[in-house]
Parts: sequence; structure tokens; C-alpha cells
Amino acid sequence: MVRFLPWAMKSSTIRFFEMTQTYHRVLTIAGSDSGGGAGIQADLKTFAALGCYGLSVVTAITAQNTRGVTAVHALPASIVQGQLEAVLSDIGADAVKIGMLHSGELIETVGDRLKKYQMKNVVLDPVMAAQSGASLLEVAAIDTLKKHLLPLATVFTPNLPEASVFLNREVHNLAEMHKAAKDLTACGCESVLIKGGHLEEGDSTDLLYIGPEDRFVVLKGERISTRNNHGTGCTLSSALAAYLATGVPLEEAAQYAKEYMTGAIRAGAEYEIGHGHGPVHHFYKFW
Repeated sequence: MVRFLPWAMKSSTIRFFEMTQTYHRVLTIAGSDSGGGAGIQADLKTFAALGCYGLSVVTAITAQNTRGVTAVHALPASIVQGQLEAVLSDIGADAVKIGMLHSGELIETVGDRLKKYQMKNVVLDPVMAAQSGASLLEVAAIDTLKKHLLPLATVFTPNLPEASVFLNREVHNLAEMHKAAKDLTACGCESVLIKGGHLEEGDSTDLLYIGPEDRFVVLKGERISTRNNHGTGCTLSSALAAYLATGVPLEEAAQYAKEYMTGAIRAGAEYEIGHGHGPVHHFYKFW
């Protein structure tokens, strides 16, 4: 935003002093959710709710609602590359959240552009399947993701099933989450936040492993009884990216993101929208 302030007046000529403000910019690279609860839509809502300017690169178009995904159309890599070039060459970004990348070709394209523009604060959320079970990532693309994107990630944010797939072993409890987080950093990412929403017992506990410091942070959160939990993974990762974009250190960013996520679930628990798993309330701090 630009504001103009009177600077001087001389012979009917007004001179102005220009004061320029800027935004904290966060880019989401993800698929579109026609139901509005996850993907690009959830990411942009989260950025806005946390005071950031959201930018988007759409990687796929999905036909989905609260009941599930009925169709997926991945966009050509050339279109994804064009969006990345348009956004990063002009506006730039203080943080990047990566969600659904359907194919190995898209993964390579995104990795190449992130390296070209030397992007920092990269939050990689490996969207592998929808809540309904529909596959959103080709199995053959997992190795490509490990090779081309994990080394660029500041934070890798899998849930328990995703961590299990990446490590080729089951991750069920907090003890296994500790070992999994360390093992995942061996794939090249700096730090790992394993989302514990799939834990079978107790609270909804996430685990942050800060690789450069070889340190764990347990992020506890109450387990809220609600069917409105669509897009929780997207929202948490987006909130983390938003806080990193503002310059908040990783540990605090993860804690704030967890608090925001818990509040959004709690506030949206009693709403009714659709006939399946509804969204969280992204703007609960405002209305």
C-alpha cells in the first residue's frame, strides 16, 4: 500500500513524500478444492486470517465436496511453470507452502523454480490422499519428491500415514514419531513436523523435530469431537508458512500454528455445511 503525505507547497505546486508499506507474502502451490475446505482455498483463507498476502499456483483441479473427491485433473507442467514464473519474477514470496503435486513431472518443475528463485521458508506438505481415501499423488512420484523437493524443504509436514509410506514402516505412536522424524531428515529436509491427528488414543499431539538443533518439541492439542475436520492438514501447514513469513522462529511458528488450528476446529465444530466432513472455521477470530 502506498500513502502520500504533503511535503511542501511552492507556487501552487504540491510536492509529496512517498511512504511505501509492504505485505508478508506467502505462496501456496497446491490443488484446487471445489468444496472450499482444503487445498488452495484453505491455504488462502489461512494466509488472510493470519494477516498475510496470499499468492497461488494451481497444480490440479479436483471435483470434490464434503463427501469426497470424484475427479482429479492435473494441470500441464508448462502451465504450473508459467504460474510460478509469473508470481516469483514479479511479486516474490517470504514463504512457500507446497501441497498437492500429482506427478513426478510437476514435482521436478516446482523444485527447479524454487531453486532458481532461491526460495526460503519452504513448508512441504505431502498430500498423498484425500480424507475419503482418493489418491492424490502417483505412487511412482514419491521417490521424485524425495529427490527434488525434500532437500529444499525447511519443514516437512506429513501425517502418520504419510510418514509411514515415506519410511516404508508403520508409525503409530509418539515414540515411533520421534524416530520417524529423525529418519525423515536423513532424506534432506531441515526439520520435520509430524501431524498426530491419526493417533488412536489421547490428545491430538504433533511432534516437531528441529534438525539443525537436534531437538524435539511436543505440541499438544485437545482432540475435539467433530466431523468438521476437512482440510486440517492443509490449514496447519499453511499457518506454519504464514508465521514463518512474518519472521517468527520455527518453534514459535509451529506453536502458533497449532493454536490457530485448534481454535479453528473448535470454532467450526458445530457448523453444518454439506453432508460429510465439513471445513474448519478459518476466520474464527473475526466472526
